This record gives sequence, C-alpha cells and structure tokens, in this order.
Amino acid sequence: MSEHYRKIIHVDMDAFYASVEQMDNPELKGKPLAVGGSEVRGVVSAASYEARKFGVRSAISGIQAKRLCPDLIFVRPRFDRYKEISKKIRKIFHEYTDLVEPLSLDEAYLDVTENKKGNPSATLIAQEIRKRIFEEVGLTASAGISVNKFVAKIASDYNKPNGQKTVNPDEVEIFLEKLDIKKFYGVGKVTAEKMYQLGIFTGYDLKQKSLEYLEKHFGNSGLHYYQICRGIHNSAVKPNRKIKSVGAERTFGENLSSEIFMEERLQSIAKELEKRLQKSKISGKTITLKIKYSDFTLQTRSKTLPYFISDKHIILDVAKDLLYQERLRNSVRLLGISVNNLNNEEKTKTALPQKSVSVQLKFEF
Repeated sequence: MSEHYRKIIHVDMDAFYASVEQMDNPELKGKPLAVGGSEVRGVVSAASYEARKFGVRSAISGIQAKRLCPDLIFVRPRFDRYKEISKKIRKIFHEYTDLVEPLSLDEAYLDVTENKKGNPSATLIAQEIRKRIFEEVGLTASAGISVNKFVAKIASDYNKPNGQKTVNPDEVEIFLEKLDIKKFYGVGKVTAEKMYQLGIFTGYDLKQKSLEYLEKHFGNSGLHYYQICRGIHNSAVKPNRKIKSVGAERTFGENLSSEIFMEERLQSIAKELEKRLQKSKISGKTITLKIKYSDFTLQTRSKTLPYFISDKHIILDVAKDLLYQERLRNSVRLLGISVNNLNNEEKTKTALPQKSVSVQLKFEF
C-alpha cells in the first residue's frame, strides 16, 4: 500500500503593503518606500524591496529607517485598500480549495491534496495561482510547496520575490539538514543565538541532538525542535482559524507623560475595541494593557475577570486600574488594550499522529 502525503502550498505576497502603494501610485515604482509612521514618529509596517536593500525592515523606527536610507519615502497605511485586495486574492484561492488558512492579509496556507481543479500537481497549481494573482490583481506572490505547513512556509521564502520552491517528500530531510537554523520558521533571534552557543548551526546539527538533550536546554519546545528538523509537523490547514485575541492601539503624535491625558486616549481605544469584539460576536475574560515608552521599551499589564466581557465601560475601568498599577517608567508613545481568554474556545479533537516523511511519494507532487 502506497503512503500518501498532504500537498500544502504557502502563498506569500511580495512586500504586500508597499507593493499595493507602488501599484496605485506609479510615481512610487522603483523607489525606496516605507509604509507606516514617518521619519519623525512611528514604526515601519512594511518596506519595498528597494528600501530593504538599505536594511530598512518592518518594526524599526522611522528615524532609524531614514538614517539607513536618506531617500526613503514614507506613506501612510491604507488598511481598507489592503483588505479589499486581500479579498480578491483569497477569492482566487477558494477557486482551487476550501481548505484555505489565512495567516494575515498577505499570506495563507492552502491544502490542495484534493482540489477543485482535479490537478494532481501542487507545483502547477501554485504556478497558476501566482500567475492569476499577477494578471487579475497586478501584484507578485511567492510560494512554497511541500508535505506540511512548516516546510511550505520555509520554502516560500527561498526564491523570493516572485518565485516558488517545491520540496518533495523524499527531499524534505535533506532540505532541512542544509538549512541555517535561523531560517527555521519559529526559531527567533534569541533561540538562534542559544543554539549557536550549543554548536547547532544547521538543521543537520539540530538533528544530531537527542530529544532528552533538546528538552533539557529548551524545555517544552524541545519536542518541537526534535520533530521539525525531521520534517514532522502534523498541524492541518484550518479554514476557520480561531481568534485568540482582539485588540486596538494608538501611537501618539507626541509622547505623553500625564496619566490624565492617557485616560482620554484609553477611552477611544476601549470604544474601538468594543466595536471589534461586537463585530466578531465574542467576549473575553483577560484584559491586557500595552505600554510602549518613548525609548521603545514595551510593557504589558494584565488582569483576568471571573466573567466574559465586551463592554467598553468595563474594559476602560480595568485598563485604568492597570495604568495606575505601578509608576510609569518613562513618557509614553503608544497605548493599546487587548482582550483574550475568549469565549470562542473549542476543545480540539486529538489528531492521529502521522509518520515521518521519509519514503518516496507515489503520486505526482
């Protein structure tokens, strides 16, 4: 009996926000562009490939971005426009499969093991989807194709921008062995540094470590690292991803030093958060206040209530309690409130374990 594998595609739009701005405004094409904030305030949400050549990346400050690239052009984000285009792209996805799991506006997993086109080749489906996005939307996308979400996600970054890579079942372990550990999705900067100190630089090095060794050094994550370097990742593509948190935040034009002024800002944030919770028809028990100081350090304070709430007045009362919980360390540039521990929790069915990908696939991939 032949063993079958899932065929997973990870589609990732190329510099999505920046590309939309360049598409809508031809004068910006070919120029270094940052979406979000400005050279005085705010943080870069996205950068065009022209800006990335200078080291401009998302999450860095506007001041730092301008220092790296003096000719950088800043554009305010237009999320309604990004959502509009994202819907068009997802509509294309759903013409191939209903098993679409969006991760954000600009990326998604597709399970095309069984697909609406009856096409046995996930590689050809990915090519066709990318071609249609370019022709119908005007933007380029990259894709990774493999037997699970983890490998597909890594593969989609391999030939960016406007490229794709297929990692066949019999190639998975070799592909992962050669990979720099920092390329492993889910291995952040701190974990990568720790692995380097332990002599783990590639997937091959990670594979040489026993489960006991990895659990000793990385705790509960040890099993995850043990499995991923062997290409084992059993998470299915979930079309209806469960919302885990709903939040709203504001970055201020000037840093705030007075809690009285912050209370006024929290009032509008709580109002926006109530609107988002009611739109999603959910409520939650845990309120978290996010404080970003003028030196960009971040602090969160949380409180869990004995009941589910979505009312702006209760959210505001809890947020104000958290604000006065302890003295502020510095002036504040951003405040945010989020609600989690939501009432949309469902018991997850226990999935049957799948075998490691180590034998030849018996049908076209």
